[in-house]
Amino acid sequence: MRLLYEGKSKRIYDVGDGRVFVEFKDDITAFNAEKKASPEGKGRITYEISRLLFEYLKSRGIPTHYLEPGEGGFYAKRVRILPVELVVRNVATGSIVKRLGVEKGREFSPPLVEYFYKDDALGDPLVCEGHITYFGWASREELERMRDIALRSTELLKELFSRAGLRLVDIKYEFGYDDEGNLLLADEISPDTCRIWDSEGRSLDKDVFRKGTGDVVKTYEEVLRRLREALSRE
Repeated sequence: MRLLYEGKSKRIYDVGDGRVFVEFKDDITAFNAEKKASPEGKGRITYEISRLLFEYLKSRGIPTHYLEPGEGGFYAKRVRILPVELVVRNVATGSIVKRLGVEKGREFSPPLVEYFYKDDALGDPLVCEGHITYFGWASREELERMRDIALRSTELLKELFSRAGLRLVDIKYEFGYDDEGNLLLADEISPDTCRIWDSEGRSLDKDVFRKGTGDVVKTYEEVLRRLREALSRE
C-alpha cells in the first residue's frame, strides 16, 4: 500500500482500483494541535465507532465512501475531498456560544447548519454560502446536496443515539467525489468529529480530552458499547 496522506488522527493508503485504506491512529489533538496525546487503543475504538456508524448510514441509503472493514481501519472509495466542512448543531455549545452569545444547551429545531473552510493554517474559519460559491470551493447545487445528506444523516444518527441513551449535540461532516463523479459522505464519524452527551449532560466525546475531564479511551469505549447494544435490539 502506498501512503497518500497522513493527518492528525488517520493515515490514508492507496490500494488500487479507486480504493483506499483508512487507518486510525491513537493520536488525538485539540486547540489546533496545541494539545496532543496518543492514548493506547484510541485508534482502534475510533475506527470501530466510525465503521459501525458508516455501516448504519449506508444501510439506510446514505451515500458514503465506506466499503468494508479491515484491520485497524476500513476500506473506502478514493475521493477528492471538497474544502468545506458542514457542522450540524442540535444543541448550542462550543464555539457558537462564544461567537453569538447563545445560551448553552439551547435546542436547535430544526438543526442549525454552519459551514467552515477546511484549512488548518487558518484554523478552519466559519464561512457563508457567499464565500464558498465566490471562491469556487463548491457550487450552490453542491452545497444543497451536501446539506441534504448531512441533515438526513443527522436525523438517522440522532435516533440511533437516542436509543443508546445518548444525545447527539453536534456533528461535523466532510464530502468528496469518487472517480465516477458521485458525491459521498467521507472522512470519519466518531467522538472525534461530534459532540455526545449522556442523559445527565456528561460529555462522551473529544471534549473529555480538550478539558481534561476524563479518560478518552474509556469514554469512547462507553460510546461504542452503548451503540452496539442499541443496534443489537433492532
